[in-house]
Amino acid sequence: MDKVRLGDIATLINGDRGKNYPSQADITDEGDIPFVNAGHLNGRSIDFEEMNYISQEKYDCLSSGKFIKGDVLYCLRGSLGKKAIVNDDVEGAIASSLVIIRPDYKRIDGDYLMFSLDSPSIKEQLIKANNGSSQPNLSAASVREYQIELPDMQIQKAVVEKLAKVREAIDNRQCELDLLDLLIKARFVEMFGGQEFERKQLIDLIQEGAGLSYGIVVPGDNVDDGIPMVRPSDFKNGRLNLDNVYRVALDIECKYKKTRLLGDEILVQVIGQPGQVMLSDERCKGMNVTRNLAVIRIDKNKADRLFISHYLTTEEAQRFMFGSTNQSTLKQLPLNKLKELPVPMVPISEQVQFADFVKQVDKSKVAVQKALDETQTLFDSLMHEYFG
Repeated sequence: MDKVRLGDIATLINGDRGKNYPSQADITDEGDIPFVNAGHLNGRSIDFEEMNYISQEKYDCLSSGKFIKGDVLYCLRGSLGKKAIVNDDVEGAIASSLVIIRPDYKRIDGDYLMFSLDSPSIKEQLIKANNGSSQPNLSAASVREYQIELPDMQIQKAVVEKLAKVREAIDNRQCELDLLDLLIKARFVEMFGGQEFERKQLIDLIQEGAGLSYGIVVPGDNVDDGIPMVRPSDFKNGRLNLDNVYRVALDIECKYKKTRLLGDEILVQVIGQPGQVMLSDERCKGMNVTRNLAVIRIDKNKADRLFISHYLTTEEAQRFMFGSTNQSTLKQLPLNKLKELPVPMVPISEQVQFADFVKQVDKSKVAVQKALDETQTLFDSLMHEYFG
């Protein structure tokens, strides 16, 4: 199938960069006209719930960057390739970090274009077009040069219909996982909410001699025969995905024996997005962790690991941890503050009862996750088939 240049089947419109471009003072959280930046693009449509606005007067002064229904908004700086289609019958303006892609609807379907922009081929073209500076950056001119697979309109609509159905199935599976997570949270509140318990610091519940440490500070290069290292990015949909684990040279990893995993730890993210919680399992035995993660080994005679891990995700515990972060460009939760986290001393028998409930729900989550992974594989295969 022949490919066509995106600029030949769509008009690209930059945001206004002139003297009339809205200043920070012109942008408010309520007003007349939506003013969209990359943070408002959710991958498919625009998130209008926390929208910025400019006045009608300011909008009328703009010489460019005005979008209408059916336009695709595409990010040129920072979150390269992030996008959304304007499904609502609304007019607005874009920040200078975006570009408007206005399809020629006689030649290309808008939803087909959205799927095309997600294709492996376009992602490769995006990487090549990035100017390579410290701040990822594309130009509208480079986006115009994207090469798009363009069958006739009837085939485009058939492709969109099939991909949309598979994507809907993915969304439904993800929704099931989210509901199961909510079920666990609701059970926690049902069993322990509104009760007063004695409190102990987290450090008092840790195995004797284990302490509380974070992992490998400078892991060096990824080496094929190295020791696997768990990172926050390996935690997806509530569980560890170790398919693309980073491997650290043995001479580096051996200096961090304290954080070498046994497969029964709680891992808490302490840098970047502090407070994220994950569990190691038997697959992790012998692995290590990155500097971003703190390793917590609970003494099973003092507390149940599943109970503690779910307490760490409660609003109360999260508020403590986020309230303790250093306010810097990269948020960090100091280990000495994490050690001080006050934990309710629920009777062990009740902790175990809750943990048993979690294990039953997790069985359902495993089945749903398997179906989600299979559906995602099908979607990826179809994307490769249709777009190369």
